[in-house]
Amino acid sequence: MALGARPLLLVGAGKMGGAMLDRWIEHGLDASDVTVLDPNLDEERRTALARAGTPVAVSGAEAADRHYKVMVLAVKPQSMAVALPDVAKLARPDTTVLSIAAGVRLERLQDAFPAEQPIVRAMPNTPAQIGMGMSVVVANSHVTAAEREAVDALLGAVGKVAWIDDEGLLDAVTAVSGSGPAYVFLLAECLADAARDAGLPGKLADLLARQTVAGAGALLAASALPPDALRRNVTSPGGTTAAALEVLMADHGLKPLLIRAVEKARERSVELG
Repeated sequence: MALGARPLLLVGAGKMGGAMLDRWIEHGLDASDVTVLDPNLDEERRTALARAGTPVAVSGAEAADRHYKVMVLAVKPQSMAVALPDVAKLARPDTTVLSIAAGVRLERLQDAFPAEQPIVRAMPNTPAQIGMGMSVVVANSHVTAAEREAVDALLGAVGKVAWIDDEGLLDAVTAVSGSGPAYVFLLAECLADAARDAGLPGKLADLLARQTVAGAGALLAASALPPDALRRNVTSPGGTTAAALEVLMADHGLKPLLIRAVEKARERSVELG
């Protein structure tokens, strides 16, 4: 994949920002074409970046010596108020600003930059760390087709990308795919606990739960069949799976619980915005 928009400023190299940087370099981006701006970077990561040839800055003034084609805002939402005034000074008219901060609206971002700044807002998720992420993206009216392609390449390096026109949908996206990996990890936790309750040794219970969730996810990703068809393929009439699904698919089972959970997460995303 050609990651042609460079040089690039990465503001925040924590778990998500750092994972994205690692994937970009794996996909051919020269480490020296990225400047990392992060005053809270730990010394080990700072040293590793320096050895790779990636400039590291702790303030906007230290990062002001380059004309950035893309600026990626990967700071936490609660840190955005402090970060924006500092980094907005580094943007040129042709700098594409890409924010992955949950809940930070385009309008708020636009207020910090010049009126015609091309700005993109994305909601990725943590499987980006292994190139299996899901990013949903919305752009303001100043983003050109070429700038969309540059964002596609950056986010495509960490997983699948979907563009939307209605920014309001990102609250639901956050609740489903942004927070969703935690729901799946909780499923693995609960399955392991249930295995222990059924009498299995702890290590075996953990292994069975982890591999079952991972294997089912990999099968879902590889198959063209919808989830309900894959479920039916595992379920023999009157068998053990059918007995378990009677509980999980009851009126007060898994589906209504997940619907309530997603709605609660969506409401929180709206509040944060």
